[in-house]
Amino acid sequence: QVQLVESGGGLVQPGGSLRLSCKASGFTFSNYPMSWYRQTPGNERELVARIFDTISSTTYADDVKGRFTISRDNSKNTVTLQMNRLKPEDTAAYYCYIWMRGDYWGHGTQVTVSS
Repeated sequence: QVQLVESGGGLVQPGGSLRLSCKASGFTFSNYPMSWYRQTPGNERELVARIFDTISSTTYADDVKGRFTISRDNSKNTVTLQMNRLKPEDTAAYYCYIWMRGDYWGHGTQVTVSS
């Protein structure tokens, strides 16, 4: 079965960095785009970054461009999100996502940016 497991969240001060990781299993990882979303209580889940499968193209939300970098390692079935110069407004639960004949989500990892 498809499984996505996030890790790497935590508490960090403004201006700091975190690296999130999503470990995937149960499918041919290299065949699918992978995405990171984030969500705060009471708000819709929003796309943060996406990396495509057959090409190394990426897309980012406007408010994270230049600060976040998404990457994937197909040999390890992982997708990562390097987050630099974090701001309090980056505080959210971050989710790994794939569409494959349906929506598949990880359980999320919490990122809290606070002084």
